[in-house]
Amino acid sequence: MKNILLITVGMHIITVFFMPQLKGWFALYHIESRFFLPFQFVTYMFMHADFWHLFSNMFGLFIFGPLLEQFMGPKKIIILWMVCGIGSGVLYSGYNVYRINQLNHQIETFSENPDPEVFNRFVSSNRHLFNPSIYDLVDSYSRNPDNPELIDRAKSRMLAVRDRQVNIPMVGASGALFGVLIAFGMLFPNTQLFLLFPPMPVKAKYLVLFYGLYTVYHIFVSNPEDNVAHFAHLSGLVIGAILVTNWKRDRRNFY
Repeated sequence: MKNILLITVGMHIITVFFMPQLKGWFALYHIESRFFLPFQFVTYMFMHADFWHLFSNMFGLFIFGPLLEQFMGPKKIIILWMVCGIGSGVLYSGYNVYRINQLNHQIETFSENPDPEVFNRFVSSNRHLFNPSIYDLVDSYSRNPDNPELIDRAKSRMLAVRDRQVNIPMVGASGALFGVLIAFGMLFPNTQLFLLFPPMPVKAKYLVLFYGLYTVYHIFVSNPEDNVAHFAHLSGLVIGAILVTNWKRDRRNFY
């Protein structure tokens, strides 16, 4: 755990103060992005958006990691961290492929049969990616649905949103941290933890349950302005649970 903390904090310092271009290389991009490279499934875990993003992940590791490492040993804890981090990146990429395919389908539908209503729905569902001037185009196109110039402008805006979505990177060790969190909850379910906000005691199993439900809720609600990769969090929880369950079956290997 100490080595993971030092490496992750060190990489953040390097990218912020010395080599900011590393974040562009090491963040995880959509597989169709021109910036995508296979090693990003590993390196994205060591990149963070800002100090508070880094602090929240490393603070969670600092709280839950040491006891797990004492119980599981350094080999198992590094396997847990890396498999959950890489696995959540892979699963999130698959989820991203599904989302981009939905955008492609909307664009293809519009291209085959240009319709102001289709464009209006596209703008509404992706409004956080447009500047306010888009509503002038929405209004003009609604009034002139057969205007070829407006049709081309609408299609161009849709393609621009699709390209922007493809090139949004993911960074952070949250998937790996959620794997540690579920492992702690499964191995020490009745351990009393004292929360800072709100200041109250809670058992580990209930804290993990809350985080799991919170993550699932945000996946289904899907706030378009929420830039947190909740699906990666859920992936880390699931992969961590599978690993710990498998290890617990063979106690001679686990202990």
